[in-house]
Amino acid sequence: MNRITFALLFVSVALLSAQPPQRGQGGGRGGGGPRGAEPLVLDDHTGFEAIFDGTTLRGWDGDPAFWRAENGAIVGQSTEQNPVKQNTFIIWRGGEPKDFELKVEFRMNSTNSGVQIRSVQLPAGPDTGKWVMKGYQADIDFANQFTGQIYEERGRGFLAMRGQAVYVPDNGRPRVIGNLQQSADELKAIIRTNDWNQVHIVARGNTIIQILNGAVTSIVVDDDSKNRALGGLLGFQMHVGPPMKAEFRNIWLKKL
Repeated sequence: MNRITFALLFVSVALLSAQPPQRGQGGGRGGGGPRGAEPLVLDDHTGFEAIFDGTTLRGWDGDPAFWRAENGAIVGQSTEQNPVKQNTFIIWRGGEPKDFELKVEFRMNSTNSGVQIRSVQLPAGPDTGKWVMKGYQADIDFANQFTGQIYEERGRGFLAMRGQAVYVPDNGRPRVIGNLQQSADELKAIIRTNDWNQVHIVARGNTIIQILNGAVTSIVVDDDSKNRALGGLLGFQMHVGPPMKAEFRNIWLKKL
C-alpha cells in the first residue's frame, strides 16, 4: 500500500473517529481559528436516492417465501414451519454501484443478518439456492457480538472486527493497522437491541467505512487484487438457524 493510501486512511480515521470540537476550543486569538469537521447528520439525505418505495418490493428480488414489504420496511422472516435451510438474500436489481454511500435502518429479533455490498449472486446449484450472495457484508446479529464488523460472505470471512482499522495486502492476510477511538465494548453500547439502528456505509476505491448510529465501527482498506471487489450488488441477508425476523427501512443510496 503506497504512502498516499496510508495517509488517506489515517486522515479518515482521525476525522471520522474524533469527537466534535467543543465551542471555544481551537487555536487563534479568543478561541477562534480553524473549525473542525462537521459531525455527520444521520438523517441528511442530500444527494441520496431512495431505493425502496416503502410499500412494495419493486426493484428487489428475493424468495417470496421469506421476504415481504410491510409497515414501511423490507421484512425477512422465518418460522419453525418455514425455516431457512441456508443463507438466503434479497437483492437490489437497480445496478451494481462502485463508489457510494448507503444508509439503512435495521431491526431484528433473533439470530444473524447483514447488509451486502459490492457482492455477486452465485449460480444456483445443488449446494446453493437461487438467492445466494458472496461479498462484503456489514454484519448484524441479535446478540451484538458481530454487529458493526465487516465480513466477507462465502469469501475471506472476518475482515475487520468492531473497533478496528484493517489493511489487507495483496495476496496476504488482513492485519490490524489501528484501533478506532471507541473500543469494541464501547461501540457495542451504542447498539439498540430489538430496536431500530442506522448503518451508514461509505465505499470508495479500495476502502470501506462502516458507521453505526453515528459512530465509526470498522474500516477496511483492501489491496487484495485477487479477492477484493470494487463494485457489485446490494442486498440483505437471512441467516440459517432458528426462526428470525429482520427488518430494513429508509434505504438511501448516493453514488460517488
